[in-house]
Parts: sequence; structure tokens; C-alpha cells
Amino acid sequence: MTSKTKPFDMDAYVTRITTGPCFICQIVAGNPAYPHHIIYQDEQAIVFLNAYPPLIGYTLVAPRQHREQVTGDFTQAEYLQLQAVIYRVAEAVRRVVPAERVYILSLGSQQGNSHVHWHIAPLPPGVPFHRQQLAALQVEDGILDLSEADMSALAAQIRAAL
Repeated sequence: MTSKTKPFDMDAYVTRITTGPCFICQIVAGNPAYPHHIIYQDEQAIVFLNAYPPLIGYTLVAPRQHREQVTGDFTQAEYLQLQAVIYRVAEAVRRVVPAERVYILSLGSQQGNSHVHWHIAPLPPGVPFHRQQLAALQVEDGILDLSEADMSALAAQIRAAL
């Protein structure tokens, strides 16, 4: 897989997520206008590759049902069930993609990307400290230039590692 990057249009992205429908609900519904490489899904969760990855193996985990609060919209049992999926996916990603550390975080906003989801982002070994943590997740300088074949193969590898 390539480590080359391509430009990312942040303005178009912000417009899409703040004015368009919920992208996760559209993926769950199977809307072909929202293609993603789905790795796993069950009655509660859906897992797919980030369509705009700054890191190879960057994966998202979300509840299938539209929920907006990271903890407040779940019972403790529902939350822990999702966390078990996140753990399994993070371990599968770690087995497929070399990682110095696997970052797991929930991002989003009531103003855009309000459907709660968790980011599983594997930091490659050897990244200088000043390019780690939040700097490693930035897309303003570009995203990985991965082909559809690369993304499909990566999704299949992570799926097999689950």
C-alpha cells in the first residue's frame, strides 16, 4: 500500500457534514451515495474504514442506531457491549497494521457528525513525537492516497483478523 498523500478539501467536508444527512445512518441504510468499506456489522454496531484516512488502518466503530451522546444515550450494558466491539476491532487492526500505539477516541459534534462513533487510529512505528497524537490525525495536509483495491484488501485483512 502507498504512503503517498492527496489533498483533502476541508471546506467541502465541513459543508457536507454540517448540511447533509447523517453519514453513518446513510451507511447503515446501505445508501450507495455513501460508499464505505464495511469491516463488520451486527445488530448493534457497524465498523468501517475511514474514507479520509491520515493513517493506514484508520477505522470507525458506531452504533447502528443514531445516538448522539457518548455515554448518555446508552445504558451501561449497551455501552459496554460497544466497547467490547471497539476492543476486538482495535486488536484486529493492531494485528494487521504495524502500530506503535493504537489511538481510540470519540470525536464529533452536535453541529456535524453527531452520530456517536469511535475512531481507531493505528500510529505507525517511528513517527516523530511532534507528529504523534492529535497531529497524526490531522487531514489538512492531505489524506492517504489509497486505491479502492487497497481499501478493499485492508478491510478484508482486518475482517479476517476479527
